[in-house]
Amino acid sequence: MSLPRHQDPIAAIATAPGRGAVGIVRVSGKELQPLLHAVCGRQPRPREATYTAFLDHAGEAIDHGLAIYFCAPNSFTGEDVLELQAHGGPVVLQLLLARVIEAGAAIQGENGQPRLGGLRLALPGEFSERAFLNGKIDLTQAEAIADLIDASTEAAARSAGRSLSGAFAREIHALRDALIELRLLVEATLDFPEEEIDFLRKADAHGQLTRLQQALQTVLQRARQGALLREGIKVVIAGQPNVGKSSLLNALAGAELAIVTPVAGTTRDKVQQTIQIEGVPVHVVDTAGLREGEDEVEKIGIAHAWDAIESADVILFLHDLTRADAPDYRVVDSVIASRLAQKLPARVPVIHLWNKADAVLNPAHAEGLTLSAKTGLGLGALRRHLLELAGWQSVPEGVYIARQRHVQALRQVDEHLAGASAHLLCDAGALDLLAEELRLAQNALSEITGDYTSDDLLGAIFSRFCIGK
Repeated sequence: MSLPRHQDPIAAIATAPGRGAVGIVRVSGKELQPLLHAVCGRQPRPREATYTAFLDHAGEAIDHGLAIYFCAPNSFTGEDVLELQAHGGPVVLQLLLARVIEAGAAIQGENGQPRLGGLRLALPGEFSERAFLNGKIDLTQAEAIADLIDASTEAAARSAGRSLSGAFAREIHALRDALIELRLLVEATLDFPEEEIDFLRKADAHGQLTRLQQALQTVLQRARQGALLREGIKVVIAGQPNVGKSSLLNALAGAELAIVTPVAGTTRDKVQQTIQIEGVPVHVVDTAGLREGEDEVEKIGIAHAWDAIESADVILFLHDLTRADAPDYRVVDSVIASRLAQKLPARVPVIHLWNKADAVLNPAHAEGLTLSAKTGLGLGALRRHLLELAGWQSVPEGVYIARQRHVQALRQVDEHLAGASAHLLCDAGALDLLAEELRLAQNALSEITGDYTSDDLLGAIFSRFCIGK
Protein backbone atom coordinates (compact mmCIF):
# COMPACT_ATOMS: atom_id res chain seq x y z
CA MET A 1 0.00 0.00 0.00
CA SER A 2 2.99 2.30 0.57
CA LEU A 3 4.06 4.35 -2.47
CA PRO A 4 7.54 5.79 -3.19
CA ARG A 5 6.35 9.27 -2.24
CA HIS A 6 5.61 8.01 1.27
CA GLN A 7 9.37 7.75 1.86
CA ASP A 8 9.95 11.47 1.20
CA PRO A 9 10.23 13.88 4.13
CA ILE A 10 7.41 16.42 3.89
CA ALA A 11 6.74 19.93 5.18
CA ALA A 12 3.80 22.31 5.18
CA ILE A 13 2.25 25.28 6.92
CA ALA A 14 -0.24 23.65 9.30
CA THR A 15 -2.26 26.72 10.25
CA ALA A 16 -4.97 28.46 8.24
CA PRO A 17 -4.02 31.11 5.65
CA GLY A 18 -4.00 34.71 6.78
CA ARG A 19 -2.65 36.64 9.75
CA GLY A 20 -2.73 35.23 13.27
CA ALA A 21 -0.96 35.30 16.60
CA VAL A 22 0.79 31.97 15.97
CA GLY A 23 1.57 30.00 12.83
CA ILE A 24 2.98 26.48 12.60
CA VAL A 25 5.29 24.85 10.08
CA ARG A 26 5.23 21.06 10.38
CA VAL A 27 7.82 18.58 9.09
CA SER A 28 7.67 14.76 9.06
CA GLY A 29 10.28 12.28 7.90
CA LYS A 30 13.06 9.93 8.95
CA GLU A 31 15.99 11.18 11.04
CA LEU A 32 15.30 14.91 11.16
CA GLN A 33 18.06 15.72 13.69
CA PRO A 34 20.33 17.41 11.08
CA LEU A 35 17.41 19.63 10.07
CA LEU A 36 16.95 20.67 13.70
CA HIS A 37 20.56 21.82 13.90
CA ALA A 38 20.34 23.66 10.58
CA VAL A 39 17.13 25.57 11.36
CA CYS A 40 17.30 25.91 15.16
CA GLY A 41 21.05 25.80 15.73
CA ARG A 42 20.51 23.33 18.55
CA GLN A 43 18.98 19.97 19.42
CA PRO A 44 15.73 20.46 21.37
CA ARG A 45 14.84 17.70 23.81
CA PRO A 46 12.10 15.43 22.47
CA ARG A 47 8.53 16.30 23.40
CA GLU A 48 9.52 19.57 25.10
CA ALA A 49 8.74 23.05 23.80
CA THR A 50 12.03 24.89 23.29
CA TYR A 51 12.20 28.65 22.74
CA THR A 52 14.74 29.31 20.02
CA ALA A 53 15.65 31.36 16.97
CA PHE A 54 14.76 30.04 13.54
CA LEU A 55 17.84 30.62 11.39
CA ASP A 56 18.29 31.26 7.68
CA HIS A 57 21.21 29.86 5.67
CA ALA A 58 23.48 32.69 6.88
CA GLY A 59 22.68 32.10 10.53
CA GLU A 60 20.46 35.18 10.83
CA ALA A 61 17.16 34.86 12.69
CA ILE A 62 14.02 34.67 10.56
CA ASP A 63 11.91 34.70 13.72
CA HIS A 64 11.90 33.47 17.31
CA GLY A 65 9.42 30.90 18.58
CA LEU A 66 8.90 27.39 19.92
CA ALA A 67 10.36 24.23 18.42
CA ILE A 68 8.85 20.87 19.41
CA TYR A 69 10.52 17.66 18.28
CA PHE A 70 8.82 14.24 18.39
CA CYS A 71 11.04 11.18 17.87
CA ALA A 72 9.72 8.26 15.85
CA PRO A 73 7.66 6.27 16.55
CA ASN A 74 6.21 8.47 19.32
CA SER A 75 4.64 11.07 17.05
CA PHE A 76 1.43 11.68 15.17
CA THR A 77 2.75 10.27 11.90
CA GLY A 78 4.98 7.57 13.43
CA GLU A 79 8.02 9.32 11.88
CA ASP A 80 10.21 12.07 13.30
CA VAL A 81 8.06 15.19 13.46
CA LEU A 82 9.21 18.78 13.94
CA GLU A 83 6.80 21.63 14.64
CA LEU A 84 8.02 25.21 14.46
CA GLN A 85 5.63 27.67 16.11
CA ALA A 86 6.37 31.18 14.86
CA HIS A 87 4.48 34.46 14.65
CA GLY A 88 1.48 33.99 12.39
CA GLY A 89 2.27 36.34 9.53
CA PRO A 90 2.00 34.86 6.02
CA VAL A 91 5.42 36.19 4.94
CA VAL A 92 7.15 34.85 8.06
CA LEU A 93 5.66 31.40 7.61
CA GLN A 94 6.53 31.26 3.91
CA LEU A 95 10.12 32.25 4.72
CA LEU A 96 10.29 29.58 7.39
CA LEU A 97 8.84 26.91 5.10
CA ALA A 98 11.26 27.84 2.32
CA ARG A 99 14.15 27.66 4.80
CA VAL A 100 13.12 24.17 5.94
CA ILE A 101 13.05 22.88 2.36
CA GLU A 102 16.33 24.63 1.53
CA ALA A 103 18.03 23.18 4.61
CA GLY A 104 16.74 19.70 3.79
CA ALA A 105 18.30 19.88 0.33
CA ALA A 106 21.66 21.05 1.73
CA ILE A 107 22.13 18.33 4.36
CA GLN A 108 24.40 15.57 3.08
CA GLY A 109 24.61 11.95 4.13
CA GLU A 110 27.73 9.79 4.49
CA ASN A 111 27.82 9.11 0.75
CA GLY A 112 27.91 12.80 -0.05
CA GLN A 113 24.37 12.77 -1.43
CA PRO A 114 21.63 15.04 -0.06
CA ARG A 115 20.32 13.25 3.02
CA LEU A 116 16.96 15.00 3.03
CA GLY A 117 17.04 16.01 -0.61
CA GLY A 118 13.54 14.64 -1.12
CA LEU A 119 12.05 17.07 1.42
CA ARG A 120 9.04 18.55 -0.34
CA LEU A 121 5.72 20.25 0.25
CA ALA A 122 3.12 17.92 1.70
CA LEU A 123 0.02 17.00 -0.26
CA PRO A 124 -3.44 17.59 1.28
CA GLY A 125 -3.96 15.17 4.17
CA GLU A 126 -0.51 13.59 3.80
CA PHE A 127 0.42 13.87 7.48
CA SER A 128 -2.79 12.06 8.45
CA GLU A 129 -2.25 9.56 5.63
CA ARG A 130 1.17 8.68 7.04
CA ALA A 131 -0.30 8.29 10.51
CA PHE A 132 -2.72 5.77 9.00
CA LEU A 133 -0.08 3.94 6.95
CA ASN A 134 2.22 3.72 9.98
CA GLY A 135 -0.50 2.24 12.16
CA LYS A 136 -0.96 5.25 14.47
CA ILE A 137 -4.65 5.59 13.59
CA ASP A 138 -7.14 3.59 11.56
CA LEU A 139 -9.22 4.95 8.70
CA THR A 140 -12.23 5.87 10.84
CA GLN A 141 -9.99 7.97 13.08
CA ALA A 142 -8.33 9.62 10.09
CA GLU A 143 -11.73 10.57 8.68
CA ALA A 144 -12.79 11.80 12.12
CA ILE A 145 -9.94 14.34 12.04
CA ALA A 146 -11.44 15.98 8.95
CA ASP A 147 -14.96 15.64 10.36
CA LEU A 148 -13.93 17.35 13.60
CA ILE A 149 -12.49 20.27 11.63
CA ASP A 150 -15.59 20.49 9.39
CA ALA A 151 -18.19 19.98 12.15
CA SER A 152 -21.03 22.49 11.83
CA THR A 153 -22.75 21.74 15.15
CA GLU A 154 -21.64 21.01 18.71
CA ALA A 155 -23.15 17.52 18.57
CA ALA A 156 -21.23 16.76 15.37
CA ALA A 157 -17.97 18.00 16.91
CA ARG A 158 -18.42 15.87 20.04
CA SER A 159 -19.31 12.82 17.96
CA ALA A 160 -16.27 13.33 15.74
CA GLY A 161 -14.16 13.52 18.89
CA ARG A 162 -15.50 10.14 19.99
CA SER A 163 -14.66 8.61 16.62
CA LEU A 164 -11.19 10.13 16.81
CA SER A 165 -10.68 8.51 20.20
CA GLY A 166 -11.50 5.13 18.61
CA ALA A 167 -15.09 4.54 19.78
CA PHE A 168 -16.37 3.63 16.31
CA ALA A 169 -13.32 1.50 15.53
CA ARG A 170 -13.77 -0.50 18.74
CA GLU A 171 -17.32 -1.39 17.75
CA ILE A 172 -16.17 -2.48 14.28
CA HIS A 173 -13.33 -4.54 15.76
CA ALA A 174 -15.74 -6.26 18.14
CA LEU A 175 -17.95 -7.23 15.18
CA ARG A 176 -14.90 -8.39 13.24
CA ASP A 177 -13.62 -10.54 16.12
CA ALA A 178 -17.00 -12.24 16.50
CA LEU A 179 -17.14 -12.79 12.75
CA ILE A 180 -13.62 -14.26 12.67
CA GLU A 181 -14.54 -16.67 15.47
CA LEU A 182 -17.55 -17.83 13.49
CA ARG A 183 -15.47 -18.13 10.30
CA LEU A 184 -12.91 -20.29 12.11
CA LEU A 185 -15.68 -22.58 13.29
CA VAL A 186 -17.12 -22.95 9.78
CA GLU A 187 -13.70 -23.43 8.15
CA ALA A 188 -12.82 -26.07 10.69
CA THR A 189 -16.11 -27.81 10.02
CA LEU A 190 -15.31 -27.99 6.31
CA ASP A 191 -12.30 -30.17 7.19
CA PHE A 192 -14.58 -32.79 8.75
CA PRO A 193 -17.49 -33.14 6.29
CA GLU A 194 -18.87 -36.26 7.94
CA GLU A 195 -19.52 -34.37 11.20
CA GLU A 196 -20.20 -30.85 9.97
CA ILE A 197 -23.89 -30.48 10.84
CA ASP A 198 -23.66 -31.89 14.35
CA PHE A 199 -20.45 -29.96 14.96
CA LEU A 200 -22.07 -26.65 14.05
CA ARG A 201 -25.10 -27.41 16.19
CA LYS A 202 -23.00 -28.26 19.21
CA ALA A 203 -20.98 -25.07 18.80
CA ASP A 204 -24.22 -23.05 18.52
CA ALA A 205 -23.18 -21.54 15.18
CA HIS A 206 -26.74 -20.35 14.57
CA GLY A 207 -26.83 -18.61 17.95
CA GLN A 208 -23.47 -16.97 17.30
CA LEU A 209 -24.63 -15.70 13.92
CA THR A 210 -27.90 -14.39 15.38
CA ARG A 211 -26.08 -12.49 18.11
CA LEU A 212 -23.69 -11.08 15.53
CA GLN A 213 -26.59 -9.84 13.42
CA GLN A 214 -28.19 -8.21 16.45
CA ALA A 215 -24.94 -6.46 17.38
CA LEU A 216 -24.58 -5.30 13.78
CA GLN A 217 -28.03 -3.70 13.83
CA THR A 218 -27.05 -1.66 16.89
CA VAL A 219 -23.87 -0.43 15.20
CA LEU A 220 -25.72 0.26 11.95
CA GLN A 221 -28.32 2.36 13.73
CA ARG A 222 -25.63 4.41 15.46
CA ALA A 223 -23.76 4.81 12.19
CA ARG A 224 -26.91 6.14 10.52
CA GLN A 225 -27.27 8.69 13.30
CA GLY A 226 -23.59 9.61 13.03
CA ALA A 227 -23.84 10.04 9.26
CA LEU A 228 -26.85 12.32 9.76
CA LEU A 229 -24.85 14.42 12.24
CA ARG A 230 -22.08 14.77 9.69
CA GLU A 231 -24.04 15.22 6.47
CA GLY A 232 -27.26 16.78 7.72
CA ILE A 233 -30.27 17.08 5.43
CA LYS A 234 -30.98 19.48 2.56
CA VAL A 235 -34.38 21.12 2.88
CA VAL A 236 -35.70 23.23 -0.02
CA ILE A 237 -38.56 25.70 0.46
CA ALA A 238 -40.70 25.87 -2.68
CA GLY A 239 -43.95 27.49 -3.65
CA GLN A 240 -45.57 30.34 -5.52
CA PRO A 241 -44.29 33.92 -5.16
CA ASN A 242 -45.21 35.83 -2.02
CA VAL A 243 -46.30 32.83 0.09
CA GLY A 244 -43.65 33.58 2.75
CA LYS A 245 -40.71 31.39 1.73
CA SER A 246 -38.09 33.97 2.69
CA SER A 247 -39.94 34.70 5.92
CA LEU A 248 -39.89 31.00 6.77
CA LEU A 249 -36.13 30.81 6.10
CA ASN A 250 -35.57 33.81 8.38
CA ALA A 251 -37.80 32.30 11.08
CA LEU A 252 -36.01 28.94 11.00
CA ALA A 253 -32.58 30.60 11.01
CA GLY A 254 -33.48 33.20 13.63
CA ALA A 255 -31.92 35.95 11.51
CA GLU A 256 -32.83 38.27 8.65
CA LEU A 257 -31.02 36.39 5.88
CA ALA A 258 -33.40 36.94 2.98
CA ILE A 259 -35.10 40.13 1.87
CA VAL A 260 -38.83 40.11 2.62
CA THR A 261 -41.26 42.45 0.81
CA PRO A 262 -44.93 42.25 -0.25
CA VAL A 263 -43.75 42.38 -3.88
CA ALA A 264 -44.04 39.04 -5.66
CA GLY A 265 -40.76 37.80 -7.13
CA THR A 266 -38.48 39.58 -4.62
CA THR A 267 -36.29 36.49 -4.30
CA ARG A 268 -34.50 36.11 -7.63
CA ASP A 269 -32.08 33.31 -6.71
CA LYS A 270 -31.70 30.69 -4.03
CA VAL A 271 -30.51 31.68 -0.55
CA GLN A 272 -29.01 28.96 1.66
CA GLN A 273 -28.38 28.79 5.40
CA THR A 274 -27.37 25.91 7.65
CA ILE A 275 -29.24 25.71 10.93
CA GLN A 276 -29.26 22.98 13.55
CA ILE A 277 -32.13 21.10 15.11
CA GLU A 278 -31.09 19.05 18.14
CA GLY A 279 -27.54 19.11 16.80
CA VAL A 280 -28.47 17.89 13.30
CA PRO A 281 -27.30 20.23 10.51
CA VAL A 282 -30.23 21.27 8.32
CA HIS A 283 -29.26 23.04 5.10
CA VAL A 284 -32.29 25.21 4.29
CA VAL A 285 -32.60 26.66 0.77
CA ASP A 286 -35.01 29.46 -0.04
CA THR A 287 -35.86 29.54 -3.74
CA ALA A 288 -37.45 31.93 -6.20
CA GLY A 289 -41.23 31.75 -6.45
CA LEU A 290 -42.40 29.16 -8.97
CA ARG A 291 -44.39 30.71 -11.78
CA GLU A 292 -43.93 31.77 -15.39
CA GLY A 293 -41.08 34.29 -15.08
CA GLU A 294 -41.77 37.84 -16.14
CA ASP A 295 -38.15 38.73 -17.07
CA GLU A 296 -34.90 36.94 -17.91
CA VAL A 297 -33.41 37.32 -14.42
CA GLU A 298 -36.48 35.83 -12.75
CA LYS A 299 -36.55 32.97 -15.26
CA ILE A 300 -32.96 32.09 -14.39
CA GLY A 301 -33.82 32.20 -10.68
CA ILE A 302 -36.78 29.87 -11.24
CA ALA A 303 -34.55 27.45 -13.18
CA HIS A 304 -32.11 27.47 -10.26
CA ALA A 305 -35.03 26.77 -7.93
CA TRP A 306 -35.95 23.61 -9.85
CA ASP A 307 -32.30 22.51 -9.81
CA ALA A 308 -32.24 22.87 -6.02
CA ILE A 309 -35.54 20.99 -5.70
CA GLU A 310 -34.19 18.03 -7.66
CA SER A 311 -31.22 17.65 -5.25
CA ALA A 312 -33.24 18.03 -2.02
CA ASP A 313 -33.74 15.50 0.76
CA VAL A 314 -37.02 17.15 1.83
CA ILE A 315 -39.30 19.65 0.08
CA LEU A 316 -41.29 22.22 2.07
CA PHE A 317 -44.15 23.10 -0.28
CA LEU A 318 -45.36 26.40 1.16
CA HIS A 319 -48.94 27.56 0.57
CA ASP A 320 -50.70 30.82 1.43
CA LEU A 321 -53.73 30.40 3.71
CA THR A 322 -55.04 33.85 2.79
CA ARG A 323 -55.36 32.72 -0.86
CA ALA A 324 -56.41 29.14 -0.20
CA ASP A 325 -59.86 29.58 -1.78
CA ALA A 326 -58.74 31.61 -4.80
CA PRO A 327 -59.29 29.49 -7.98
CA ASP A 328 -56.30 30.92 -9.86
CA TYR A 329 -54.01 30.29 -6.90
CA ARG A 330 -55.26 26.70 -6.56
CA VAL A 331 -54.63 26.00 -10.25
CA VAL A 332 -50.98 27.12 -10.05
CA ASP A 333 -50.47 25.09 -6.85
CA SER A 334 -51.80 22.01 -8.64
CA VAL A 335 -49.40 22.57 -11.55
CA ILE A 336 -46.45 22.89 -9.16
CA ALA A 337 -47.52 19.75 -7.26
CA SER A 338 -47.77 17.80 -10.51
CA ARG A 339 -44.32 18.90 -11.63
CA LEU A 340 -42.85 18.02 -8.22
CA ALA A 341 -44.28 14.52 -8.53
CA GLN A 342 -42.67 14.15 -11.96
CA LYS A 343 -39.23 15.45 -10.99
CA LEU A 344 -38.74 14.01 -7.50
CA PRO A 345 -37.83 10.40 -6.64
CA ALA A 346 -40.45 8.64 -4.55
CA ARG A 347 -38.09 8.63 -1.55
CA VAL A 348 -38.08 12.47 -1.29
CA PRO A 349 -40.94 13.60 0.97
CA VAL A 350 -42.97 16.73 0.27
CA ILE A 351 -44.32 18.52 3.35
CA HIS A 352 -47.29 20.78 2.65
CA LEU A 353 -47.15 23.90 4.84
CA TRP A 354 -49.92 26.47 5.10
CA ASN A 355 -48.44 29.82 6.07
CA LYS A 356 -49.91 33.11 7.36
CA ALA A 357 -52.05 31.45 10.02
CA ASP A 358 -51.91 34.76 11.91
CA ALA A 359 -53.89 36.48 9.14
CA VAL A 360 -56.98 34.22 9.01
CA LEU A 361 -59.76 33.48 11.47
CA ASN A 362 -59.75 29.69 11.08
CA PRO A 363 -56.14 28.67 10.32
CA ALA A 364 -56.67 24.90 10.45
CA HIS A 365 -56.20 23.13 7.12
CA ALA A 366 -56.98 19.54 6.24
CA GLU A 367 -53.73 18.88 4.38
CA GLY A 368 -50.29 19.43 5.88
CA LEU A 369 -49.07 21.64 8.73
CA THR A 370 -50.36 25.09 9.59
CA LEU A 371 -47.91 27.76 10.69
CA SER A 372 -47.05 31.42 10.81
CA ALA A 373 -43.53 32.41 9.82
CA LYS A 374 -44.32 35.85 11.27
CA THR A 375 -45.30 34.76 14.80
CA GLY A 376 -43.49 31.40 14.98
CA LEU A 377 -46.70 29.38 15.34
CA GLY A 378 -46.12 25.78 14.20
CA LEU A 379 -42.34 26.05 13.78
CA GLY A 380 -41.70 23.61 16.63
CA ALA A 381 -43.92 20.98 15.00
CA LEU A 382 -42.15 21.56 11.67
CA ARG A 383 -38.71 21.05 13.25
CA ARG A 384 -39.83 17.82 14.91
CA HIS A 385 -41.33 16.57 11.65
CA LEU A 386 -38.10 17.26 9.76
CA LEU A 387 -36.12 15.20 12.27
CA GLU A 388 -38.62 12.34 12.01
CA LEU A 389 -38.34 12.30 8.22
CA ALA A 390 -34.55 12.28 8.47
CA GLY A 391 -34.71 9.25 10.75
CA TRP A 392 -33.20 11.09 13.71
CA GLN A 393 -33.62 9.87 17.24
CA SER A 394 -32.61 11.58 20.46
CA VAL A 395 -28.83 11.77 20.62
CA PRO A 396 -27.68 8.68 22.52
CA GLU A 397 -24.69 9.04 24.79
CA GLY A 398 -21.58 7.85 23.01
CA VAL A 399 -22.82 8.37 19.43
CA TYR A 400 -19.91 8.65 17.02
CA ILE A 401 -19.57 10.44 13.71
CA ALA A 402 -19.88 8.28 10.60
CA ARG A 403 -20.00 8.65 6.84
CA GLN A 404 -22.24 7.29 4.13
CA ARG A 405 -19.49 4.90 3.06
CA HIS A 406 -19.55 3.40 6.59
CA VAL A 407 -23.32 2.97 6.43
CA GLN A 408 -23.11 1.36 2.99
CA ALA A 409 -20.38 -1.03 4.15
CA LEU A 410 -22.44 -2.04 7.19
CA ARG A 411 -25.44 -2.67 4.96
CA GLN A 412 -23.27 -4.95 2.84
CA VAL A 413 -22.25 -6.82 5.98
CA ASP A 414 -25.92 -7.15 6.90
CA GLU A 415 -26.74 -8.60 3.47
CA HIS A 416 -23.89 -11.11 3.63
CA LEU A 417 -24.86 -12.20 7.14
CA ALA A 418 -28.46 -12.67 5.98
CA GLY A 419 -27.14 -14.87 3.16
CA ALA A 420 -24.97 -16.77 5.63
CA SER A 421 -27.97 -17.36 7.87
CA ALA A 422 -29.96 -18.78 4.95
CA HIS A 423 -27.11 -21.15 4.02
CA LEU A 424 -26.67 -22.23 7.63
CA LEU A 425 -30.25 -23.46 7.69
CA CYS A 426 -29.72 -25.48 4.51
CA ASP A 427 -28.19 -28.91 4.21
CA ALA A 428 -24.47 -29.70 4.40
CA GLY A 429 -23.86 -28.81 0.76
CA ALA A 430 -24.32 -25.09 1.53
CA LEU A 431 -21.35 -24.79 3.89
CA ASP A 432 -19.01 -23.55 1.17
CA LEU A 433 -21.48 -20.78 0.38
CA LEU A 434 -21.82 -20.03 4.10
CA ALA A 435 -18.05 -19.66 4.42
CA GLU A 436 -17.93 -17.36 1.38
CA GLU A 437 -20.68 -15.08 2.73
CA LEU A 438 -18.83 -14.76 6.03
CA ARG A 439 -15.60 -13.93 4.20
CA LEU A 440 -17.30 -11.19 2.19
CA ALA A 441 -18.87 -9.82 5.36
CA GLN A 442 -15.45 -9.56 6.99
CA ASN A 443 -14.01 -7.81 3.94
CA ALA A 444 -16.81 -5.23 4.07
CA LEU A 445 -16.09 -4.61 7.75
CA SER A 446 -12.37 -4.26 7.09
CA GLU A 447 -13.03 -1.58 4.47
CA ILE A 448 -14.41 0.67 7.21
CA THR A 449 -11.22 0.70 9.31
CA GLY A 450 -8.85 0.44 6.35
CA ASP A 451 -7.59 -3.09 7.01
CA TYR A 452 -8.83 -4.02 3.53
CA THR A 453 -8.95 -0.90 1.39
CA SER A 454 -8.00 0.11 -2.14
CA ASP A 455 -5.45 2.84 -2.82
CA ASP A 456 -8.13 4.69 -4.83
CA LEU A 457 -10.34 4.97 -1.75
CA LEU A 458 -7.45 6.24 0.36
CA GLY A 459 -6.62 8.84 -2.27
CA ALA A 460 -10.24 10.03 -2.38
CA ILE A 461 -10.41 10.32 1.42
CA PHE A 462 -7.13 12.09 2.15
CA SER A 463 -7.23 14.44 -0.85
CA ARG A 464 -10.15 16.26 0.83
CA PHE A 465 -8.06 17.10 3.90
CA CYS A 466 -6.35 20.44 4.52
CA ILE A 467 -2.70 20.84 3.54
CA GLY A 468 -0.61 20.39 6.68
CA LYS A 469 -3.07 18.00 8.32
